[in-house]
Amino acid sequence: MNSHRQCDIQRKTRETDITLSLTIDGEGKNSLRTGVPFLDHMLTLFAVHGFFDLAVEATGDLEVDAHHTVEDVGICLGQAFKKSLADFSMINRYGHCTLPMDETIAKVTVDLSNRPYLYYDVVRCDEKVGNFDTALVQEFLRALSLHGGMTLHVEVPYGQNTHHILEAIFKALGRTLDQASGQNLRAQGPLSSKGSL
Repeated sequence: MNSHRQCDIQRKTRETDITLSLTIDGEGKNSLRTGVPFLDHMLTLFAVHGFFDLAVEATGDLEVDAHHTVEDVGICLGQAFKKSLADFSMINRYGHCTLPMDETIAKVTVDLSNRPYLYYDVVRCDEKVGNFDTALVQEFLRALSLHGGMTLHVEVPYGQNTHHILEAIFKALGRTLDQASGQNLRAQGPLSSKGSL
């Protein structure tokens, strides 16, 4: 395991240019400038409720739309988690949070298993929150799970306000990953009967 549990990621393509810094054992400090204000808001909630220190600087082809920026930030965040946790040794591995927000409830469950999979079952949302395409949340989470080696289940069985639905997801995601990445000194290596993940 990375003793500092901190990682810096840089990703530059023809569509985006992203620098991301993640400290898993942080205080919730965040500096987020992705060019997508709603994504910045969601990542702030994620960092604060997960006690992650997170900084993101991103530029992307927003003249097209926000898809590439949102997806690539998810890629970078997943890579940062995976690199920081190395072989997933000495962590709880599993995490779960059921989080209410007014009329909405979100359930997020994760297995830091090195087996990427996203299950996404969320009540119908409005297509937009402000200028943000709400379908991009699923794309962000798919990129996060794929590049972070996470089995991730995200469920919102009911809710009416789209902002509440998405906010509850990101708050629950932060708390869930905080729990799963928490250090467990009883696990002398990856928490697996096979001895590796």
